[in-house]
Amino acid sequence: MADASGTHLWLVLMKAHRSLSRHANRSIEGLDMCFSDFVILELLLHHGAQPVNAIGKRIELTSGSITTAVDRLEARGLVTRSLDDNDRRIRSVSLTKEGRAAISAAFDQHQRSMNRAAAGLTRDERTTLISLVKKLGTTAEQLLERND
Repeated sequence: MADASGTHLWLVLMKAHRSLSRHANRSIEGLDMCFSDFVILELLLHHGAQPVNAIGKRIELTSGSITTAVDRLEARGLVTRSLDDNDRRIRSVSLTKEGRAAISAAFDQHQRSMNRAAAGLTRDERTTLISLVKKLGTTAEQLLERND
């Protein structure tokens, strides 16, 4: 009988994640941007303007790393910073027209690459897997919050 233990599940997920991460990184390397630039631009594309500190929390970068990345993207004309209308201490980052065009094209290419990586599963299998992995992550997160 196949090993269905939590430890074996973790090992299988870790190996799959490692392979998918290598595939994603290879895809992003060909897009004329580094990984952190890609994830910042992708976040802004799909969620709109964001406060600098919120970007760091969502993509798990330190404040120094976020500042450096936003500086780099701003110098390339891909993002702009502005003061928040409600709280002038908050600096928001948004895509420029050029940034939106660049990340839209890059994301389309990356999406095609990741779809090829997932082609070993049918659409229904991917839908089921996504649901199960979300459920697994939610359970693990709840245990962390309870300190179990």
